[in-house]
Amino acid sequence: MEPALIKVERADLGYPGRVVLRDVSLELRRAEFVAVLGANGSGKTTLLRSLLGFLPPLGGRIERAPQLRVGYVPQRETLDDLYPVTARDVAMMGTFGDLPFWRRIGARERARARAALEACGATPFERMRYAELSGGQRQRVLIARALATEPQILLLDEPTAGVDREAEKAILAVLGRLRSERGLSIWMVTHHADAARGAVDRAVIVASGGVEEESES
Repeated sequence: MEPALIKVERADLGYPGRVVLRDVSLELRRAEFVAVLGANGSGKTTLLRSLLGFLPPLGGRIERAPQLRVGYVPQRETLDDLYPVTARDVAMMGTFGDLPFWRRIGARERARARAALEACGATPFERMRYAELSGGQRQRVLIARALATEPQILLLDEPTAGVDREAEKAILAVLGRLRSERGLSIWMVTHHADAARGAVDRAVIVASGGVEEESES
């Protein structure tokens, strides 16, 4: 078996002075599609922030593969609707982290953003203003932005929240293709358990201050 991209070993996760999840042990492996399930307030977001490195463990260890690249898709993007950015502009933001402060966006960055939009089925509306897109279209663009970082892992926080059933199916299909075609590890926080279980390899349950892995399907 290949080494884990992220390995969590008996970690206590939370905030200074407040442990939310205790004794968590997980491995994030290449080319897997995993749903993170749990009730509101159970600690799903705490787990995600810890995997992202935003919250250091309060105990135990979180180890990451050298030079690991992680793409993050938030539940909502707080771009001001008055700001005239297009879907393509938003996807391009995923390339900014690799640019020195003195260098302008070049052909390589444009190609990365274009390829990411295409992979997410977002090219038909890439020239539209982000503010004019539907919820499902916005989520595809945010996934494209994360994909433009050229990650090995995608971490998504409720990517299907607030969208209709057809948009949800389309988003899950996009994520499934990214896993199979690009070998990405995809971990998705969601409260849509039924839809998620029909699309993912396995699920992780966050409840009662801990994390439990379901057996793989």
